[in-house]
Amino acid sequence: MATYYQVTIAETGETYRCLESRTLLEGMEALGKKGIPVGCRNGGCGVCKVHITDGSYTKRVMSREYVSEEEEKQGCLLSCRVKPTSDLTLSVVGKMKKNVCRQHGGT
Repeated sequence: MATYYQVTIAETGETYRCLESRTLLEGMEALGKKGIPVGCRNGGCGVCKVHITDGSYTKRVMSREYVSEEEEKQGCLLSCRVKPTSDLTLSVVGKMKKNVCRQHGGT
């Protein structure tokens, strides 16, 4: 049986379900937001950077050009390289922030 976790986007309060086998970015795309810029999907472009403030996760290697060791220790990661292992809360800090965090009605 598939396991889902609830992911909350701090800026908007929106939540989405993310399968444990999917990355946070894949789950975010399921929100149906138009114009989410997606780069390489392999941890090398920095477009999908998030700051995880609560919850647990597994992560894969990502470019030090976009995420320093110190940032990684503080929970700043590339959402294309992170899978949830519990419910979690994140803030969007990468280039996709404008589109992910836009309120309904357009801004």
